[in-house]
Amino acid sequence: MFVSVLLLGLCVCFLLLKLKPRRPKNFPPGPPSLPVLGNLLHLNLENPLKDFERLRKSYGNVYSLFFGLKPTVVINGFKAMKEAMVIKAADFAGRPQDLLVNDVTQRKGVILADYGTVWREHRRFALMTMRNFGLGKKSMEERIYEEIQCTIKILEKSIGKTLSPQFMFHNAASNIICKVLYGTRYEYDDETIKTVVKCFTDLTRIANGPWAMLYDSIPLIRPLPLPFNRAFKDVEIFKSVAVRLVNEHKKTRVPGEPRDFVDCYLDEVDQQGEESSFSEEQLVHQTFDLYFAGTDTTANTLLTGFLYLINYPHIQERCQQEIDQVLEGKDRVTFDDRHNMPYMQAVIHEIQRIANTVPLSVFHCTTKDTELMGYSIPKGTVIIQNLISVLSEEGQWKFPHEFNPENFLNEHGEFVKSEAFMPFSAGPRMCLGESLARMELFLIMVTLLRKFNFIWPEDAGEPDFTPVYGATLTPKSYFMKVQLRSKQ
Repeated sequence: MFVSVLLLGLCVCFLLLKLKPRRPKNFPPGPPSLPVLGNLLHLNLENPLKDFERLRKSYGNVYSLFFGLKPTVVINGFKAMKEAMVIKAADFAGRPQDLLVNDVTQRKGVILADYGTVWREHRRFALMTMRNFGLGKKSMEERIYEEIQCTIKILEKSIGKTLSPQFMFHNAASNIICKVLYGTRYEYDDETIKTVVKCFTDLTRIANGPWAMLYDSIPLIRPLPLPFNRAFKDVEIFKSVAVRLVNEHKKTRVPGEPRDFVDCYLDEVDQQGEESSFSEEQLVHQTFDLYFAGTDTTANTLLTGFLYLINYPHIQERCQQEIDQVLEGKDRVTFDDRHNMPYMQAVIHEIQRIANTVPLSVFHCTTKDTELMGYSIPKGTVIIQNLISVLSEEGQWKFPHEFNPENFLNEHGEFVKSEAFMPFSAGPRMCLGESLARMELFLIMVTLLRKFNFIWPEDAGEPDFTPVYGATLTPKSYFMKVQLRSKQ
């Protein structure tokens, strides 16, 4: 009996040792790991951002963790980020293919596609097509400006009242990207836009949340009916909307005369033939990627921006003074006006810096054995970018830990963008929608600030600037009062 118990105990110890992850030779340092769980207990799974910063202080700007048995390297600080994402971009341009987000999207689309031919083809096509449909041109400005008029109507109805801007900004961002992709927009009370926006807000909450981390770390739980299954349902809901819109395009399109992104893609499917990577299924997933990326990030940046402008009224007022001066005699702002608005440019960039909207970017992985800051990183290692470590790094910013547009102004009051400004990440996997987001933020904020004053309600208490954690950081719901400005 004693021998049997002893043998059982030895077997258990042997299994536990086998299931305990080990750091390869010259791998970045990190905390001790446990069998099966790895370093999960070192993190607050509800919001690990503070833990990432704490571990950085203990182990340096490049350190390692294990999510279950999966080796992961967390990179911090501008120097390490630049080496990985820019200097050695191809080595770090992969995407891990065994996470919740990959299973949810069936490894299709472009954002989560692994580094290779299919990804290159679809990214090149997306960039070219979106550029042809007006990114940085007047036609895109028209699309954005049309949507801004709908936002203005909502605000005009709320003059002297209190309103929550949350759905207003999500709906506006959703409609702008929807027009680019599908050539259509929805009224804000339409069930389709309500459903799509809810799907996206659900997904951003789940994607980097505790259930996603457990799904990624412990494959045995994946078949269980746990909360991460909501992500699969949300994607299916969006796909049903996308398939309907694609089918409508197939009935009404004139080949060679594209009206929007979907028409362009269908033309490409016709030209490439059956053997290519272009397909209707890929189209549905690529529009999901672009719609998702173009809605939640922009909306949350706008929400963060107005939260700060309301609570820093002197900054709001200085923006309005510059807007009035530059746009005097003009009916409306254009994107080119940004060159004459250094302070407004500085404020928008400072909002993006402080918002840190996608705090861990999208996870990368190494495409081959490589090195980073003197450490050896094997092929297939998951790479997490801790972007707050760059966006608030001492030595990179005049005021790294406070909201201050002076971070983007030189001694002559001219706008200067630091190399450490990388809210869209950097390198070949930089956010596809950066150009669209920059244009949206500028045109929307300038137009609204020119027409309205935004005020913190007297009975709203102290503002809470702490965001809600997810794949994107979302400001907590807040209310604001709107006044019509006398000078417009």
